[in-house]
Amino acid sequence: MAETLLTEVRRYVDSHANAQGIAATPIAGLTMLRATTPSEMDYAISRPLVALVVQGNKRVMMGNRTFDFGAGDSLLITADVPTISQITRASAGDPYYSLVFDLDPTVIQELALAMEIAREEMGAPVRVEPTEAEVAHAALRLVQVLARTAAVPVLKTQMIREMHYWLLAGKHGPAILNLGIAEGSAQRLARAVAIIRSDYAQPLRVERLAEAAGMSPSTFHQHFRAVTTLSPLQFQKQLRLIEARRMMLSEGTSASTAAYAVGYESVPQFTREYGRMFGAPPVRDIRVSRTKTFAPATG
Repeated sequence: MAETLLTEVRRYVDSHANAQGIAATPIAGLTMLRATTPSEMDYAISRPLVALVVQGNKRVMMGNRTFDFGAGDSLLITADVPTISQITRASAGDPYYSLVFDLDPTVIQELALAMEIAREEMGAPVRVEPTEAEVAHAALRLVQVLARTAAVPVLKTQMIREMHYWLLAGKHGPAILNLGIAEGSAQRLARAVAIIRSDYAQPLRVERLAEAAGMSPSTFHQHFRAVTTLSPLQFQKQLRLIEARRMMLSEGTSASTAAYAVGYESVPQFTREYGRMFGAPPVRDIRVSRTKTFAPATG
């Protein structure tokens, strides 16, 4: 099964990947990735997802925890949390390949009504375990249907549902279930996170976020930090800095323009906070990153 899934993922990615190694698919929430060299550290606010690694190795850090995993393993993220990731083993001869599947709270909620799954308190939002056979089978069928263009619009809904079913039926079912509990902590916090994501460049009002989550400000602050490891203000700051870095790298935006675009009023403050997060001031970080990006691959 593992070899078959690798073959199918490789076939699709090698035909559809863009310059960054990302292969989008006509199935919403399903993406595949390829890398032919170890990567630099990638900073992101991750959404709930499961990532199946089918070749190569990766490292993901959240807070003070580090997860090293590779082919045959799955990364599960059950909340919007800040992560630092890095592909640690990949080459032109043996690229890194993975399949990323977004978790849909609506589908989870619908399935939970028909399944008997024990609830658990929201635990660690990032976990790594061996990929379960049923999940790998469901992933394989998802990839295989992509070759049948006419079948995708007809079958994709039930196949997405099947993938969610096997994830819920597996060892991580109770953790994933929290995403689908109406008015549960995960969904209530997700409403607040959605506001921060859409309005990250605007001044942050914790009272507005707490109201969206249906909590008092103090309770909201406590729950938010427990899940994300950050305060709402720190979460917004990381979003701003990540977006500013993306603008400078991919669009050639100047540091000052990027700073103002993401909501900073002071360029020196932006420069200090950028350096603390990425290890170097903006101009130097972008120059080094571009040099590494365009350096010839050594296999």
